[in-house]
Amino acid sequence: MGSPSRPPCRRTNGEPVSTPTASTAQSWPSSTAGAIAAAEAHSAHNYHPLPVVVASAEGAWMTDVEGRRYLDMLAGYSALNFGHGNRRLIDAAKAQLERVTLTSRAFHHDRFADFCTQLAALCGKDMVLPMNTGAEAVETALKTARKWGYKVKGVPPGQAKIIVAANNFHGRTTTIVSFSTDHEAREDFGPYTPGFEIVPYGDLTALSHAMSANTVAVLLEPIQGEAGVLVPPHGYLAGVRELTRERNVLFIADEIQSGLGRTGKTFACEHEGVVPDMYVLGKALGGGVVPVSAVVADAGILGVFKPGEHGSTFGGNPLACAVALEVIAMLRTGEYQQRATELGEHLHAELNPLIGGGAVEAVRGRGLWAGVDIAPSRGTGREISEKLLDRGVLVKDTHGHTIRLAPPLVISKEDLDWGLDQLRAVLSGA
Repeated sequence: MGSPSRPPCRRTNGEPVSTPTASTAQSWPSSTAGAIAAAEAHSAHNYHPLPVVVASAEGAWMTDVEGRRYLDMLAGYSALNFGHGNRRLIDAAKAQLERVTLTSRAFHHDRFADFCTQLAALCGKDMVLPMNTGAEAVETALKTARKWGYKVKGVPPGQAKIIVAANNFHGRTTTIVSFSTDHEAREDFGPYTPGFEIVPYGDLTALSHAMSANTVAVLLEPIQGEAGVLVPPHGYLAGVRELTRERNVLFIADEIQSGLGRTGKTFACEHEGVVPDMYVLGKALGGGVVPVSAVVADAGILGVFKPGEHGSTFGGNPLACAVALEVIAMLRTGEYQQRATELGEHLHAELNPLIGGGAVEAVRGRGLWAGVDIAPSRGTGREISEKLLDRGVLVKDTHGHTIRLAPPLVISKEDLDWGLDQLRAVLSGA
């Protein structure tokens, strides 16, 4: 591939670690081309991944089936905030695997109460409704808001309205894509679910005008990740909180990507001192080990459910709870939020000087998270991602000309700098 020499992979304490090789991965087929061809032959083509086949990973580094190492600057869209193979999370999962992995919610299990109690405390709320994926959690939040609207607010049956923002990304279910403005995500999946109104992101005036007596909730990402790491104007989230409180409307914060340390705070809403009525969590809650998601709110909101009205066979299973409990314990230390703050400041200090030099049009983000708009003269986001792949760095493009940087929070400063050096080299045409 002609890629430069990779620096040694390091643990968070700076000590080098051994790099897994392709021979230890037991992958089949053992070549990149063979593995991709096999996948293309037998899987639906709903993704367009970069041409790399990962066989193993540790910390911020991945190794492919041919033994090449790559710096992971995407972290599973923030699902891997604590890095690949985090020892605390793996040990928690292994210990639980030896005991019990699934009971369904037909029975109680001994990890459930601790999980709900500790996640509720982390969020400053009363109750937790666990699910598995982020989209499931968003669907749960929508159902909760509608039921609250009918049972508590008194909205006439079938008339509840939920306001969302343009350029949102909350998942890919038929209901969620019904209020997407992304043509690719929405086209050919109708008929669409009614009951949603879309307003411009960051526009408080438009939001205020859209509210009516039948509005039950406003669903927003505190930072829009898939849209290119769009940070709203300062004061927007606080304004949303004020408007929703005045109009007796629920504020639902989708913190699936932005939450759990990514921005330097436990929740991105904290940057404006805002506490929403409902948190929607996922991705990093499972530590990149198992899918875990949840809706967290006070009893006056989640208390609207009665047995049989909502559920999930795997939601809140013992294995998920065990891993998520360790994630919560790690977040309570504040270590990862601090790393995201410090490394994030460094990341943006290195990226911002690239603006205006002919290669980068804009940089946005907060904490260890950035969206970089590539100048058309330098290529598309996909082309830049492929060139970075050749140099041993993994990122992902979005919306044509933007690449997203979201490395694991455990990345070392040295490795982060190396990755940024590769980006500068690609943008300079080296």
